Amino acid sequence: MQQLYTPSKMSYVKGRRPKVDCILCAVCSKDRRVSQLEVYRTDHWVVTANLHPYNAGHIMVFPVRHVVDVRQLRKREHSELSLLQNLCLDVLDAAYKPVAYNIGFNIGRQAGASIEHLHLHVVPRYPNEAGFMDILSDTRTIVESPKRTVKRLRTYFKKLGGKTRRKT
Repeated sequence: MQQLYTPSKMSYVKGRRPKVDCILCAVCSKDRRVSQLEVYRTDHWVVTANLHPYNAGHIMVFPVRHVVDVRQLRKREHSELSLLQNLCLDVLDAAYKPVAYNIGFNIGRQAGASIEHLHLHVVPRYPNEAGFMDILSDTRTIVESPKRTVKRLRTYFKKLGGKTRRKT
């Protein structure tokens, strides 16, 4: 299935990626060679809009520390993730009003992980998602750019930040 809004996706699919050891570690360190779509950060986690979203509001949550498997998380990281996941759902509910979610990790290349840094996908789902483009031409339409998603979500994370907010 193709996506109408992903002008940079083809180079990514062909393996042309920023020259960094780990894209998500580069995001964590605010490396200018990678897209910066961060919407929220805690002491141990970063939340970003997905550069190649499946749906409007598609976000990823990943540890600041380089980890490849959920079983490598420390107790504090694990408990903070639980709070952060709930905050993400609250923010997405407020910002987008989805009717459902897909939430999960892809661990290992065969499971769909294209980045070897643990990351949780939170994908909002909406009523009547499949339109005529999806059905007739096997093309996926994305209705919002990731940069617009970043602006929108930062506003809601600021309002709803709560206990997981990092003290700066």
